[in-house]
Amino acid sequence: MFLYYITDRTQLASKGQDATALLLAQIRAVAAAGIDAIQLREKDLTARQLVELGRRAVEIVREINSSGSRSPTKLLINSRVDIVITCRADGVHLRSDDISAADARAIFTQAGVAQPLIAVSCHTVEQVQLAEGNGADFAVFGPVFEKLEAETEPVGIAAFRRACQQRTAVEPRMPVLALGGVDLNNAGACIAGGASGIAAIRLFQSADILETVSRLRRLQP
Repeated sequence: MFLYYITDRTQLASKGQDATALLLAQIRAVAAAGIDAIQLREKDLTARQLVELGRRAVEIVREINSSGSRSPTKLLINSRVDIVITCRADGVHLRSDDISAADARAIFTQAGVAQPLIAVSCHTVEQVQLAEGNGADFAVFGPVFEKLEAETEPVGIAAFRRACQQRTAVEPRMPVLALGGVDLNNAGACIAGGASGIAAIRLFQSADILETVSRLRRLQP
């Protein structure tokens, strides 16, 4: 069961609150709770702001990981391979219309980054197959149960199941995570449909994170 927290500091802050401080506190909390990976997805920030936030997030995650009591949490940055390299983060999360995972890995290799973690957002079976063929480490598929953006309709659990099962590019198969309206009530249906894990924003920002992680881990087949 791979648990993937996608950040959105605007959901954490109300008027007058420091959204960045709240986000860094949440990153600390989810890393301490044993989340497998975090995607820093603050798309409104300038490159300079994202570098600063990325460096602070990396520092927090490394501090939590230094306890050595569990598998380390990985920190990925949305879309920007250059900022991943600058911040010394663990990897990149590519949009479906970004460069390919293979091209991203080549850039990392040229920069001396040996084992970056590369994730890809996918919305169709064909995109999952392409990501897998290009050597992505995992795909995030959705939205399964709800809209993520105004123009994106939920695909439903049947389409998600096809995305997990209708692939022949490599063995073992690339992990596919479910995204979009996933909560503690429907996560089990995603796992039954072939999900290797859960990706979410609200699920990992709005609830008791320790209890949430514990309940999700118990869904592991």
